[in-house]
Amino acid sequence: MAKILLLGSGELGKEFTIAAKRIGQTVIAVDSYENAPAAQIADMTEVINMLDGHALDAIVEKYKPDYIVPEIEAIRTERFYEYEKQGYTVIPSAKAANFTMNRKAIRDLAAKELGLKTAEYRYATSVESLKKAVLEIGIPCVIKPLMSSSGKGQSIIKTEADVKNAWNYSQAGSRGDVAEVIVEAFINFNYEITLLTVTQQNGKTLFCPPIGHRQERGDYMESWQPATMENSALNEAQQMAEKVTTALSGCGIWGVEFFVADDGVYFSELSPRPHDTGMVTLAKTQNFNEFELHLRAVLGLPITEITQERIGASAVILASENSQNPTFEGLETVAASPKTDFRIFGKPTSRPYRRMGVVLTYDALNGNISEVTEKAKKLASEVKVISK
Repeated sequence: MAKILLLGSGELGKEFTIAAKRIGQTVIAVDSYENAPAAQIADMTEVINMLDGHALDAIVEKYKPDYIVPEIEAIRTERFYEYEKQGYTVIPSAKAANFTMNRKAIRDLAAKELGLKTAEYRYATSVESLKKAVLEIGIPCVIKPLMSSSGKGQSIIKTEADVKNAWNYSQAGSRGDVAEVIVEAFINFNYEITLLTVTQQNGKTLFCPPIGHRQERGDYMESWQPATMENSALNEAQQMAEKVTTALSGCGIWGVEFFVADDGVYFSELSPRPHDTGMVTLAKTQNFNEFELHLRAVLGLPITEITQERIGASAVILASENSQNPTFEGLETVAASPKTDFRIFGKPTSRPYRRMGVVLTYDALNGNISEVTEKAKKLASEVKVISK
């Protein structure tokens, strides 16, 4: 039985913990607040500021875990190198966690070292340098904090007048203590995908069927699997994903994001862990969902194949107000719909646009993916998060 230290205990961590408990593993769930989703079902819990390196060191020393599994960005990840020197296993690796928690590191690795096709980009550390970067990149362009997730701090600059507000918004949404942003040229893409990529200790790299998704405010609203795309584009994305995950090293599942445009496939971002758009796999679209795949790769269990079992979609349930005791209306409608499921994450508080749950829909392999996705979207809109 392995002892897993889970750093970050949101909805993704909760599903990972469920997968781990199903095969008898021990999970210590760590987060910055009490009663986080994964903490509700883990064997042990801790509440610390994971940007405090000394607090992080103390937790590692206390539990001496077999595996250290990050789930979020706001962690003092440079400590991971020291943990590896001490003999701990960081998932996927200290290098992967450090590079991917910072958009600057992963973008420079992808574009400059590996030669992957990306949007043109610049960095900025102030309003003045942001103005200069925007002039060089051109309008419209996208601005993102170097450390953030789920679209926090991300915006599109459409006019020069947007620059100051975009900078302020980026700093408000930034995680960690890095006051820097990446400015990207706006790509006129046809669609975007997440390619869940599994690296193994002794097996070959495997790819899940591509996942399509739609975003608002930089956060995903719906995802569906499989995304319809040309084989040539899929092969190009798989080659890029294998190249970048090999360079970062380690075992686990990676959410590799791409834009697909008329002139080819562009690498966008990468997460070294289960991806929010991959929650569609909870609809049993694959033989193993993304959390089970991550766990098996972490433990070194062989994964011989990933097969598509049926088509599916996910749509998020969002809160619309602040609440210290959120409850839900409309779940009966979801439950009454055929070929449908849902998850409520159990977050103890809500705020506007906070992701509180997800609706899952599915159909046979020969079903209509657009209809399945629209069904998930409609049902999710029927669920209201209210204060009690």
